[in-house]
Amino acid sequence: MKKNKIVKKRRNLHEPVKECSFCKEKRNPDFMEYEILKRFISERGKIQSRQRTGVCSKHQRKLTTAVKRARLLAFLPFIVRAE
Repeated sequence: MKKNKIVKKRRNLHEPVKECSFCKEKRNPDFMEYEILKRFISERGKIQSRQRTGVCSKHQRKLTTAVKRARLLAFLPFIVRAE
């Protein structure tokens, strides 16, 4: 007699593909628009990944330089202090 094997089904863990918000609006991230850049920074002050934000690779590279420039000009904080 054969024993029945329990077959585990794999779940589809991939989320639906997000569209790049900069490609939709046909614009590039700018360091002067710090209100928009705040959406792409975590609560601890880190730049979020492409998988989390849904930004394409071209705009992610421009986004990182824009965030770094905004930090140097004191539009955005380097670190966020817990209170």
